[in-house]
Amino acid sequence: MRLISVNDRALVRLISETHHKPPVLRGLVDSDAEAAILAEFEGETSARLIAERLGSPSLDRRELAFARRSHDLRLYGQSHINAAFTYTRPSGNRFNKGDRGAWYCAWDMLTSAQEVGFHRTRELGFIGRYEDEARYVELLSDFIGDFPDLHDLAHPALDPDPTAGYPAGQALAAELRRKGHRGLVYPSVRRAGGRCLVAFDPGIIQNVRPGANWKLVWTGSPEFAIEGLAATGR
Repeated sequence: MRLISVNDRALVRLISETHHKPPVLRGLVDSDAEAAILAEFEGETSARLIAERLGSPSLDRRELAFARRSHDLRLYGQSHINAAFTYTRPSGNRFNKGDRGAWYCAWDMLTSAQEVGFHRTRELGFIGRYEDEARYVELLSDFIGDFPDLHDLAHPALDPDPTAGYPAGQALAAELRRKGHRGLVYPSVRRAGGRCLVAFDPGIIQNVRPGANWKLVWTGSPEFAIEGLAATGR
């Protein structure tokens, strides 16, 4: 597997708009002091906040974004970085197991949309109803470094069937991490010609900032439309 040099800006990660809004608990109280008390209760069950306090068997708390910066230099995006590594599916994703997350992004929005849209479509298929709208917000980030590249390789990790591709990808990611690699470049499985990057290490994700807002719409079939939205106040 060849190594390539990456020095690129504004790679796109799409997150659900519901994960980008102010805390929902704030509307239940009348003051910031009361909100702080509720936040403490929430923190008892939040995977991200628990990991920030204690770490986990697969994630040293010192790896997380908040630990890299002084308290008075808290930057936009650090909670999103930490969430990507602490909130996971039990079965994991293509290049991470269920005990440790990763930051998935792409060089363009359409590729990211096809990646997240695939998973949403799959969920709708489980209930047999392709009627839905889902709003997403871009998180843009920069990357500099040398990364292994799966382009031009027929690797089993790129199998479009998650039951085949995910175990192979998770094994590959574990091997690359043992060798000291902090990320991986690979071709999109969901969009022909798309180019993706997965960061294994929170420390390589730089300059996170918000981008555009989008909506994915299903109107009776697995195919979905992508619509741009006017930016909302943040």
